[in-house]
This record gives sequence, structure tokens and C-alpha cells, in this order.
Amino acid sequence: MKKLVVGALVGGLLIFIWQTLSWTVLNLHEANQQYTPKQDTILQFLGNQFSGDGSYLLPKSPKGTSTEEMQKQMESNKGKPWVEIQYHQAYNANMGANIARGLVVDIILVAFLCWILLKINPASFSTIFTACIFTGIIVFTNSPYTVHIWYPKADIMAHLADAILSWGLCGLWLGWWIPKK
Repeated sequence: MKKLVVGALVGGLLIFIWQTLSWTVLNLHEANQQYTPKQDTILQFLGNQFSGDGSYLLPKSPKGTSTEEMQKQMESNKGKPWVEIQYHQAYNANMGANIARGLVVDIILVAFLCWILLKINPASFSTIFTACIFTGIIVFTNSPYTVHIWYPKADIMAHLADAILSWGLCGLWLGWWIPKK
């Protein structure tokens, strides 16, 4: 149990530290958070268009549109601009709670992986490290990349780096920690 708890706490913290560096000091995700000097005008306009928080994909057919009509609209939209909008009526960045939630999630994810790794007998450094790298690849392909296929993200390579490097750091730690007597 000690191996799982300590492994998860330190591994989760390592992943959390990498994520923090990636999004702040290293600013690897800047390409997906670009600045526009027209932001105030855009925000004012959007505020007059939406009645509440929501996610919007433009252009999109309204509910109830027939398959044939949607196909026609898709054809007419080829090559034209499109946009995804995540709209929130009020900016509320509760940094303390968000940081705590992020750290707890990372610790839980590493705890799940530790549970699996502790079932491998004998578990070598290379097996554990490789399993962690594979976990990073699974994390990346399951969400950021699969979403990117349909809705391309400018920071997809940063997400790949995050997955490989953070889970690689975790793998270095767990590869050393778990096999220890």
C-alpha cells in the first residue's frame, strides 16, 4: 500500500509540475490562446448573441434538420470559415480550487497506474518506464488527438509533448520507486 500511495503522490505531483510549467513558464500552448486587439469588440458582440454559457460550432444546422439538408449545408460550407466558441457570461478563474482539482486528478490517475504496475511481478525499471510512456500516448490519443482530428487545435504538438514528458517523468520516478525493496 505504501508503494501505491507514495508512488501516486510523487508521480501525480511530477505530472502536475510539468503541466504547470507547460502552460505557464514554457507557454507551450500559446498557439491555442492567441491575443487579438479586437477582443473587447468581439466579447461585446458575443455577449449580445448568447443567452448563457455554452459551446457553439459555427456553422451548424439547427436541430431537426433533415440529413439531406445537412449534407447540402456541409457542401455549401466547404472551404469557408468556421469557428468553435466556448462562451461564458462571467470570468471566474478560481485558481486555488482549479489548482487543487488538477493536482488531485493527477494523483488519482497515477494511483490507478500504480495499482496496475504493482500487479506486474517482477516489475523492472524499463517495464514501468515503458508502461508510463504508453500511458502518456494513450492519454494523448484518447482525447487531444481524437478531438484534433475533427476540430484541429493549434497546440496539438504541445499536448503530445505534455503527454510524453509528464508521463515520462512519472515513469522515471515509478521505475525507480516501485522495484525498490
